[in-house]
Amino acid sequence: MEIKHIEKESLSGAQLNLDALFKIAPSCFTEAKKEDGSVRKVVDFNKLRLLLGDNTIEDVPEVYDFTWVGKRAALREAAAPIRKTLRPCPEESVNWDTTQNLYIEGDNLEVLKLLQNSYMGKVKMIYIDPPYNTGNDFVYHDNFAQSADEYDETNRDEEGNRYRRNTDSNGRFHSDWCSMIYARLMVARTLLKDDGVIFISINDHEVDNLIKIANEVFGESNQLAYFCWRTDGNFDNQARIKTCHEYILLYAKDEELVGLPDAIDPNIPSTSKIFKDEIRNTIIKNGIKNPIEDVTIPIGFPCDVEECTISKKSVIWPQYDNDINIASFKTQNEVIAKTGWASRAQLLEFINNKYAPVKDSKGQETVFVMTKTGAIESIKKRGNTSHVISLLNNMGGTQKATSDMGELGNYFDYPKPVSLMTYLCKMYTQSEDIILDFFSGSGTTAHASMFLNSSIGGHRKFIMVQWPEETPSDSEAAKAGYKNICEIGKERIRRAGKKIKSDSPLTTQDLDIGFRVFKCDESNYKDVAFSPKDYSQEELDMFVDNIKDDRSDLDLLFDCMLRWGVELSMPMKKTTADGCTIHNVDDGNLVACFDGVVTEKVIDAIAAMSPVRVVFRDSSFTEAAAKMNLFELFKQKCGWSESEVKNNVRVI
Repeated sequence: MEIKHIEKESLSGAQLNLDALFKIAPSCFTEAKKEDGSVRKVVDFNKLRLLLGDNTIEDVPEVYDFTWVGKRAALREAAAPIRKTLRPCPEESVNWDTTQNLYIEGDNLEVLKLLQNSYMGKVKMIYIDPPYNTGNDFVYHDNFAQSADEYDETNRDEEGNRYRRNTDSNGRFHSDWCSMIYARLMVARTLLKDDGVIFISINDHEVDNLIKIANEVFGESNQLAYFCWRTDGNFDNQARIKTCHEYILLYAKDEELVGLPDAIDPNIPSTSKIFKDEIRNTIIKNGIKNPIEDVTIPIGFPCDVEECTISKKSVIWPQYDNDINIASFKTQNEVIAKTGWASRAQLLEFINNKYAPVKDSKGQETVFVMTKTGAIESIKKRGNTSHVISLLNNMGGTQKATSDMGELGNYFDYPKPVSLMTYLCKMYTQSEDIILDFFSGSGTTAHASMFLNSSIGGHRKFIMVQWPEETPSDSEAAKAGYKNICEIGKERIRRAGKKIKSDSPLTTQDLDIGFRVFKCDESNYKDVAFSPKDYSQEELDMFVDNIKDDRSDLDLLFDCMLRWGVELSMPMKKTTADGCTIHNVDDGNLVACFDGVVTEKVIDAIAAMSPVRVVFRDSSFTEAAAKMNLFELFKQKCGWSESEVKNNVRVI
């Protein structure tokens, strides 16, 4: 039995789509042989068409579609696997051993692909603030105009960068931007939880195209809101009409699974009744604008109410001279109540939650009290979030965002304010959720995540992704010694975390203000582009160890975590056995040994950790017999079956 090797490539988007289709329509699959003789699953389109009935089209000249030059290439690129890895940088990190936050430098499309194995379906909220395509923005140089066969992974611009400015002189000005955002949204969607959401900031330049793309990627039915965010504006400019807002698009992965937003509109004054310990509402609201209406009390409603009464002064009941005993609704037929309440639902909620009327200041039983339990919570979840976000009166706009940066305030143009990001994060994230920002810029999303955890509690975890765009040589950031955006972002998060803890030392003792830094880089494995006959014996000897010389155990460990679906934030420790270092991730979730010759003593030490999966270096086994013996040892010491050993043990 041969030991399986760790995959060297990221997940294939095409394979993910095949796996998803197989789950819902296995009958449309058949088998075909690969060149090496192995069997793979393939789609029988004739069967698939039969399954879909009349709901397919082919070669129809006119259909509703949003397209642009390079769209097909962008789709291919989104699905194509890559041979890259994320290399750990403990020296640039904060609280490396204990933090659960991540900061990743690199092309965000590549990083998203690398994260798929470990974070697919685990991210609760994504926020991105992509380039607005103003004619001077950096857009990743994906070269989507090329076909998949022509695509060169080493593609760079004239300065060696994989990004360039998308100037309006470019003949595919809008097309390049659409391809850039389309591919990234396609991959990002796979990372969202089923009840996850994505916020996307944009302005007038590409909002119409972004809506069409987001509708295609997430589904038009999953539109939750198009927020209009009131910025500071620029009232001193000479524009014909002053622009004082931007947009924030909100989409769900599955609208039916997303609950109501748990954030109160910042424009609601502190004197509002929703902030009070109790709410008093008038029951009868007679008048021309609010006439009394008939409301049907359903048969058997309510089914679990204890004995209590509603005064006929509170609700006008027909054909009754005395107070009505609510318990009688359990058996009586439906009752028609005449009421001036705002809604039938509110009346039924009032009855079901046993809120008895109380007298008002005039001694009339015309009001009822709702406490912070029961119905008041549902009222707080109605109408507390507006599609217009204005923070100017109490939290500030883009100018306030600059002050949020503290000493780093002059290094970014128009950063998002922490108050805005805190508000968005509070809408849909809970204590243990993961928040992803793959255009992280100055790191405002990370700042907001830490601030939210400190202010209302919780352990939200952030993943920031940013291309290390160089700072212009004449910029204030470059003069201060910051070579790229990532250096500024990391320093901002460091300072923000320290300030949050210093401002509230008693309540932030356990606050996670750290982050593990990773950098996207070429594969850990040496390139073998030719068959053995094309090499001399001396050259073949170089490939006995297939790992590049500059890669450390930590590089190999995190690469294995990426390939095998282990989150990069997991705790880890190491020990030694028989002269070999053993890495233990998340108490046995993954155990790795990349040293020397693996002996039985090493296997004993690993087995004592009750591992879920184990990985070794191929060069640790000098003979094929040693590999075969490995299977038997794990069967004996871990109690694994032959199939379990085959699935749980890998080599690199």
